[in-house]
Amino acid sequence: MAALGNSEMLTRKIKLWDINAHITCRLCEGYLIDATTVTECLHTFCRSCLVKYLEENNTCPACRIVIHQSHPLQYIGHDRTMQDIVYKLVPGLQDAEMKKQRDFYQKLGMEVPGDVKAELCGARAHLGFHHNGDVKSEETAHKEAVEAKREEDEDYHRSDEQKRNEKKQSQWCFRCASVTGDVKSEETAHKEAVEAKREEDEDYHRSDEQVSICLECNSSKLRGLKRKWIRCSAQATVLHLKKFIAKKLNLTSFNELDILCNEEILGKDHTLKFVVVTRWRFKKSPLLLYYRPKMDLL
Repeated sequence: MAALGNSEMLTRKIKLWDINAHITCRLCEGYLIDATTVTECLHTFCRSCLVKYLEENNTCPACRIVIHQSHPLQYIGHDRTMQDIVYKLVPGLQDAEMKKQRDFYQKLGMEVPGDVKAELCGARAHLGFHHNGDVKSEETAHKEAVEAKREEDEDYHRSDEQKRNEKKQSQWCFRCASVTGDVKSEETAHKEAVEAKREEDEDYHRSDEQVSICLECNSSKLRGLKRKWIRCSAQATVLHLKKFIAKKLNLTSFNELDILCNEEILGKDHTLKFVVVTRWRFKKSPLLLYYRPKMDLL
């Protein structure tokens, strides 16, 4: 009876509307998109909704706690776990959002960023597209899920003796294939793995979404860069830029620098994509940043 009770508890279905309050944004009342959490109180909102709200406020929209007196945007962060949960719970949401982003870039005549393409492909693979491009029906998906569950149950209930026999058979087949040359030698496989790792390391994030930057000096105490125009990954942070400038100017420490955008000091953990979205959204490329010696504020 106890086992039966546990089984019923594990298979109990929960309606989506019962958990809607936990996966929706309180600002737009829609499902969370690019979920972003306030570090002070852990309330989560859509990134675009929260950034727009914090342009004129410094408190959490839910509990009204003060995030930061002057720089609340530095105390919010992308919540990948929450966003993954929302996409898994709401059918078709990820695919619809990726399509909106793709249509948006195409309407503006811009190239779709690499991360949007990757997420779109992932969404299509997750939904299981047919060769003709149509989405599998809900009935077909249900049948496949039932079949997979049945196979999993059958595999679980197989005897240990059957499993040992299958393992021996697979090992024998592997040895035979190795003798005939169908399976690559361990040395060849190792070389290919090393080569793949080397190619990945040499990519230097070139496959990431890229951001064009102009680094200007606005202080007479520092010299300007010979090459102030750079292009780098959107995932790079302000800290990376500080280290880059310090190395080029032969400074003893990158902590001696401040980097500003629109006369506002940027936090060291801000990614360039975040800076573009929050401070350069409607301006033309390149992103204009200024650097100067660090100023100690009393």
